[in-house]
Formats: sequence, C-alpha cells, structure tokens
Amino acid sequence: MDKTGQTKIDYSINPSYFSRQKIERMTVEKYIQERLPIPSKSIENTLLLLSEDCTIPFIARYRKDKTGNLDEVAIEQIFKLNKSFDEIVKRKESILKSIEEQNALTPELQQKITQSFDLQELEDLYLPYKKRKKTKADSAREKGLEPLAKMIMSQKSDDVAYLASKYLNKDVADEDEALQGARDIIAEWLNENLYIRKNLRRLFQRKAVIATKVVKTKKDEEEAQKFSQYFDWQEPLNRTPSHRLLAMLRAENEGFVKVSVSVEKEEALEIMENAVIKSQNDCAQHIELAIADAYKRLLEPAISNETLQEAKEKADQKAIDVFAENLQQLLLAAPLGEKRILAIDPGYRTGCKVVCLDEKGDILHNETIFPHAPQNETGMAMKKIKSLVNSCNIEAISIGNGTASRETEQFIKKIGFDRDLQVFVVSEAGASVYSASKIAREEFPNYDVTVRGAVSIGRRLSDPLAELVKIDPKSIGVGQYQHDVDQTKLKEKLDNTVISCVNSVGINLNTASKSLLSYVSGIGEKMAENIVNYRAENGAFTSRKDLKKVPRLGEKAYQQAAAFVRIKNAKNPLDNSAVHPEAYKIVEQMAKDLGLKTEELIANKEKIDQINPEKYITQDIGILGIKDILKELLKPGLDPRKSAKVFEFDRNVKTIKDLHIGMILPGIVNNITAFGCFVDVGIKESGLVHISQLKDGFVSDVNEVVKLHQHVQVKVLEIDEARKRIQLTMIL
Repeated sequence: MDKTGQTKIDYSINPSYFSRQKIERMTVEKYIQERLPIPSKSIENTLLLLSEDCTIPFIARYRKDKTGNLDEVAIEQIFKLNKSFDEIVKRKESILKSIEEQNALTPELQQKITQSFDLQELEDLYLPYKKRKKTKADSAREKGLEPLAKMIMSQKSDDVAYLASKYLNKDVADEDEALQGARDIIAEWLNENLYIRKNLRRLFQRKAVIATKVVKTKKDEEEAQKFSQYFDWQEPLNRTPSHRLLAMLRAENEGFVKVSVSVEKEEALEIMENAVIKSQNDCAQHIELAIADAYKRLLEPAISNETLQEAKEKADQKAIDVFAENLQQLLLAAPLGEKRILAIDPGYRTGCKVVCLDEKGDILHNETIFPHAPQNETGMAMKKIKSLVNSCNIEAISIGNGTASRETEQFIKKIGFDRDLQVFVVSEAGASVYSASKIAREEFPNYDVTVRGAVSIGRRLSDPLAELVKIDPKSIGVGQYQHDVDQTKLKEKLDNTVISCVNSVGINLNTASKSLLSYVSGIGEKMAENIVNYRAENGAFTSRKDLKKVPRLGEKAYQQAAAFVRIKNAKNPLDNSAVHPEAYKIVEQMAKDLGLKTEELIANKEKIDQINPEKYITQDIGILGIKDILKELLKPGLDPRKSAKVFEFDRNVKTIKDLHIGMILPGIVNNITAFGCFVDVGIKESGLVHISQLKDGFVSDVNEVVKLHQHVQVKVLEIDEARKRIQLTMIL
C-alpha cells in the first residue's frame, strides 16, 4: 500500500494458481476467515473492492453495506492477510519447483506442501532440499556411510563396531571415523525431523529464558550505564514486556551486552530421545551422541534464534501499535482554527524568533527579540510584541516548548495587551526537522530555518494535523524504540495512521498543502502536486466536480477522493460535507419530498427526523449508507476534533532543582509507552508515571487511562538529578 492508501497491486485471487496447484483446497476467503471472525460475504466483498483499487478509508466510510460495516482496522487486516496468502502461494510454488528440479518431489511430499499454509512448516518441509554449504553429513555420505547411519537408526544391532568395520575404505581409516560419520548423518536427519522441530519450538515458546551478560571490556563506559540493569539479567521470555526486550536488544546492538535464549538442555534432549530411541541396545548409545550433537550444533542455535526473532516481531508490533496510537492522538489534537497567530521559537543567546501569521498560516511579519540573558532587552521586546499584536490583529500566541519556553511564557504574560489574548505552549518536536526539509524550502524559499521553525510552531496551534503531516512521524517524538523496530512495518503503519486521520477529519481543498492533499484517499503525491498547480493557475475550487479538470485525475481517483475534501461556500452546500457526490441525488430527492431546497434541509433537525431511511435505499447505497447521510446532514462538515484549551504550568517550577518529593503539579501527557506515560511539568525533563501509578487497581493498557496532550495532576515520587529522571504518580 502506498501512502495514499491505494492498493497498487491486485491481490485478488488468481485462478491460475489453482490450475497449477491441482490439489490446492484453500481459497483466500477461507484462509482469511480462519484467522478473522468476519462473515465470508464481508471478506469476499472487501477483497473485490480492494481489487478494484478502492482505498481503505473509502471502503470503510462509503461501502458499509457491502462490507457489513467493517471498520478500517478490519479492512486493513483483510488486506494484509490477502497479501500474506499470496506470498504463501508464491513461496509454495517456488519450493515445489526447486524440489522438482532435484527430481525429489514425491506425491506425498507434494501433498504435504500444497495443503500447508504455515510458512514455518513449509520451510521445515523444504529444509532437506535447500541449497547449502557442504555439511559434515555430506562429507560422510561421500565416504559411503549413509547405509551405516540407516542401520544404526533401525536399532536392530547389538554390535555397532562390527557393522562399522564393513565400511572402512581409503577415506575411512577406522571404526571410530565410520561411526562419527554415521552420527553426523543422523544428526542432520534429526535436525530435519518435523516432529522434533515442532516439539522443540513448543518447548522454547513455553519455557525459554532470555539472559544478558555484560561485555566486560565495555562495562565501565559512560554510555553503558543506561543499560546497567541488563549487565546480568534473566527472565522467562514469554513474560518479558516488549519495551524490555527491545532495550536488551539495543544494548546488544551497541555492544554492551550479549543476549542468549535457551531452555533446560536435559528437557530438550529428552524430547528428542523419546521421539527416536526405540531400543536399549548398542545403537541407542550412538543415537544419543548424535542427538546431543544435533541439538548443540544445529537445532538449539536455529530454534533459539527463531524464538528470539518471533519475540522481537511481537515486541516490534507492540511498539509500533503504541507509536501509531500516540501519532493518531497527536494528529487529531485540538486545533485553534483559522486565527491570526503570533508564534515564538524561544531562545536565550540567539534570541526568540517571532513570526506573525494570517488566518491561512502565511507570514505577515518576522523578526528576532532578545528578552532574556545575556542581552536582557526585555522592555524593547515587550514594546515590539505589543506593537505586532496590534498591527497584525493577533488573536492568539503560540510558544514552542523548547529552551527558554517557560521564561518566554512568563515574559509574554507580563505584557499588558489592549485585549484578552490566549497564550498556548505547543510541542516543537520535529519543528527543526521540518524547517530544514525540502517541503519547508519549497514553502518559504526566501526565509532561513529559524523563521520556518517558528512558522511551524504557529501553524501547529492553528491546525496540528495540517502541519504535522509535513514531518516524518519518527521525528515527532511520540514513540519508543522507533529506530529499533522493523522499519518497513513501522512506516506502513504510520502512513496508514496518517491516512486514516486525514480522511476522518476531511480537508479544505482550497487551503490544504501538497503534503496534506497527498494523504487524501485516491490522490497521492503526484496528483496532490497537480491539484496545487491547478489551484494556483485557476484560482479556488468552487465545486468538487472541478477536481475532474485537474490533469490526470480520472474518474476512479475522483470517486475515492471527492467526499474527503471540503469546499467552503461552494455552489452546492453538500460540497462542504462528508456526503459523497454519488449520493447527492438522494439528498435532493429527500429535500424535494419535504418540499424544501437542499440547503434548507441541511442542519434542519426537525425535517431530517421526518425522513424514513428505508425509502431511499438504492442498489448502490443501503440502509447503513443512508443513515450515515442523515447523520451528516444534521452537522455537515463538523470537525470531529475538540477545540484547543489553554494550559498553565506551575509558575514556581522552572528546572529539576525546583522539584521536591510530594509536590503536586499540573502537567501535560507528552508521550505514551507500554509501561506508562511521560508528563511535561514545565521543565526540560519529562517525568514518568509508571503504569502502576496511573490509578488505583490494575491497568492493562495505558491508553485506557490517559491520552496524548491530556491535562493531568501529578505528584512527585522520586527525583534523580544525576540521571535527570523524575518518577511521578497520578494517584493523589
């Protein structure tokens, strides 16, 4: 999926798969249904819509009757499982072809492969036929020792040495060498045994212990100290929280510790012995030796690594989900709306960068003031700010929360303005990334990075979503271990989150930036550029239909995008709503039946309540679609986000030195993790509220208690000035 949510590849069923695989019984619908509790008809219709290049936001919002009211999460899962099914079928084809080329494909093996839809099992079946480097077993086979290995495995002889003596030749000097070669072959068979591998996997999944040992040469390095708890650590892997596993792996990647995953060796060997040893004669001793070798040399390293990778994948997914949840909350943060804003990027020595923005976020004025040390030009700075507020008709002030933020906020609040002004402190995370980006350079080619950064701080107050889509989500500062997780999966998830947020809010077609437009259902980067260029050449859009005049924006793209864009004061009032153009005739008929014009029906609750939805069902739009239309008519174009609220920190707290245990403070939640949340209390260091300190009683999910940017009351529990760590509680 690209960042527009469009399905670029057709993942629908290809009939040729099933002509090539005559004994394939599974269909993609059945495969998905076994993994998701969703009716087969809903799956079938969703797959059909995806194969027609419909985007996930479009399907979720405007094809509810076809999908059975599936939400975006369920549709995304169907999309992923469809892709996974396709990948499995392709992998099976590759495996079958490879084994066939080796003339080793038996009807039994073919059946096992074609009936399996477990990638792990498929790789196990393929393991004996994989191209690999020459093994000890290969060398032993070349020496003619495979028959000896088979005789030992049959476990019928009490004199193995006598058997071995028959296999001496120019390459095999004595019985011991012959027996060693036979054991090497047996070890390889054991490694390839499906039953053994499955049962060892189960053992590792149930009882594996993860352990870390410090690298002694690095123990005393300053950078190593943040990982000190993992210098000598062990715990059951299935109980290790995702954040702790990722921390251990980061410590290993940075060279400070060694990580191992293991089970009790005796239990693993017992599983293997019970699987293959059927007698107590001379053969059994050699099989035991082969078992110990197979486990130590082949099975334990492979399954240990496999188990760790599985745990890593789960930890990655947990971290990615937390990040996506945080990003969603951040993107959907309360906007102030189209106001004239004075934005300040605070600083000491280099001064505070000040920009005045109009309602659309364009620069009216910019300059630098020096109200703080070392210049201390406070009086001059006050006069300047007051003058700018008056001359630019400023309605609100936005201050970045970085260096000198608190001092700048206090300085602003001392100014006696002629009217009430709301003063907001906003997160400036990622502002510097934006200011140096290609997008910023295109938007403000004549201004330096400091001015662009201040603009970003101002625009974030006006519309966080519109501004933050210009920044790589990883730079926004609301995740943990984002650089340690699978980057492809992270990007896909975050892009989908941005797409979902943009389309759930809807965007103003005449003011939206190229960045914002690119995330609209059906549009994408290139089409967004075409829209912006068309707007610049032809002026504001007056109708959604005008989108069709944009070069290369075809009927399909129009269908996917039209309902997610808004046009204020359009010829047709429905163009400023979430009603899809394909339903306009239905709304017009509703109005006509009530003896009204369309614009008279909009927001007319009394008349809308009189409408019988059943009457307007069509072949394309069912009862769910009609009910959605009626909901939208009640509050057309309403922004689902809450309005921005002013927040004030404790004026007496400016640095970590001002804190003391037991102090109760106002704060803002600025990051959420699996183990708790971080709260900004108005100083450089954010404090941690551990999940156990969020409220009385057990908490399984931090998001159940707090949301990003939520205003909270916290109490200081611990202060570690040296490590700059603050422990907080919300249990007051």
